[in-house]
Amino acid sequence: MKARYLFPSDYMADPSAHVFNGKLYIYPSHDRETGAAFDDDGGHFQMRDYHVLSFDNVETDPATDHGVILDQDQVPWAEKQMWDSDVVEKDGKYYLIFSAKDYNGVFHLGVAIAEQPEGPFIAQEHPIRGSFSIDPCTFKDDDGQVYCYFGGLWGGQLQWYAAPSQLQQEGIDLGPAGDRKTQLFTTPDAPALHSFVARMSDDLLQFSEAPRPVVIVDKEGQPLKAGDPHRFFEASWMHKYRGKYYFSYSTGDSHYLCYAIGETPYGPFTYQGVLLEPVVGWTTHHCIVEYRGQWYLFYHDCVPSDGVTHLRSLKVQRLFYREDGTIEPVVNE
Repeated sequence: MKARYLFPSDYMADPSAHVFNGKLYIYPSHDRETGAAFDDDGGHFQMRDYHVLSFDNVETDPATDHGVILDQDQVPWAEKQMWDSDVVEKDGKYYLIFSAKDYNGVFHLGVAIAEQPEGPFIAQEHPIRGSFSIDPCTFKDDDGQVYCYFGGLWGGQLQWYAAPSQLQQEGIDLGPAGDRKTQLFTTPDAPALHSFVARMSDDLLQFSEAPRPVVIVDKEGQPLKAGDPHRFFEASWMHKYRGKYYFSYSTGDSHYLCYAIGETPYGPFTYQGVLLEPVVGWTTHHCIVEYRGQWYLFYHDCVPSDGVTHLRSLKVQRLFYREDGTIEPVVNE
């Protein structure tokens, strides 16, 4: 199977795919052109609503667009920038966990609920207590516990929550500071900033614990360094294969998709390698899902928009594992 664009009639990105009721659903962000200026704060990414796409055969069939499932005007606390989201099912209901900026310009995670995977979703009045940053991924383990992974540097504001001891005046650029006037830095040999994970409450409306760092280590057990081009930047995704936990992510400004493997949902996760080399466009964001016995990598690039980085298009390719459980790198076509 060659790589396939899934929805050529519009710009969609940041895919979160799940199998519900025997059908494949993709929950993407919805790119649009607003003329906003390009900046390190991601101000040119001005998405304002979410759609859901469904497929019977993802390799051949056209997508069914079920339309808008949530708009920013329906979220009391959100002002703008409805970035990445994910959906999890529990007890016959569907929970959309999404990221958006509040009226103070701070990213939080919110929850919206639907009776069916096609929506519509009804947003809660307030964001999740203690939530911050962007790119939520919901992972439902075999015991029914649901975990939320999240975080993103630069425009995703993850660097705002770093320990002051990690911040320097020169070195690796971590992105804009909370004052919106300066940049934050760390030294190349400092441990890289981590994403976070928190177990969700039974009703999936809040975190049931304080978020914990998702530590990625090398084969010697040492955390990846800030200067490593394979360190975490954004776009967390968790899936399980043969009892192991696979944490995959984007490296942001070095433009790789990478993955690491752990023994528990909390890690630590040992770095394994590159899933996908850089594609056309600044961002790389993905998910990994099994559907009808075949594993797939969903992602996006900017080829259809001639490289406009905030106008992205969804793609899919088959994904394969080696006998030792490592993943064969996917070649973008």
